Amino acid sequence: MATGRADPERRERIIGAALDLIAEEGVAGTSHRKVAARAGVPLGSMTYHFASMDELLREAFTRFSGEVVALFEDRLGAAATPDEARAAVTSLIRELGEGGQRNLVLTHELYTLAARRPAFRELTRAWMRSSRVALERHFDPATARRLDALIEGLSLHQALDTEPHDPALTAEAVARITAPGGS
Repeated sequence: MATGRADPERRERIIGAALDLIAEEGVAGTSHRKVAARAGVPLGSMTYHFASMDELLREAFTRFSGEVVALFEDRLGAAATPDEARAAVTSLIRELGEGGQRNLVLTHELYTLAARRPAFRELTRAWMRSSRVALERHFDPATARRLDALIEGLSLHQALDTEPHDPALTAEAVARITAPGGS
């Protein structure tokens, strides 16, 4: 159809606009009309590119989780030794915790959506699987699972806490979990 060919970036702009709106107004405050206005596209483009709001949400959250997974892969892919892998995990926690309000809200909007609607749970499962694959380059599967939970928890605490974060505590937690026998 000519609409797609005339503006090949339209679909990507719509997804980006949806993520921005979700970060500002939550899933509940996001509509086709608001996304179209934010993306600067005709309302009809929404149904041309996405059959439903669920499809748009899945695409938007898939993009967002892919960005986080890419960060995992980049940081952990650069590590060549166990110590470098531990440092990469510690850095990930800091980066995710300092990722700003937008990333914090998007993460929790996805988690809430997945908790309420099982059809979205596969997105969070895929995200966790991908994160663990990156961690398993350096750690056994059980340790990778614990590290994944630690990353989620500590980055959340760091993002929400009003007190300054002590990176030494994060490094100690990572060292404990990755020590032989992990604790």
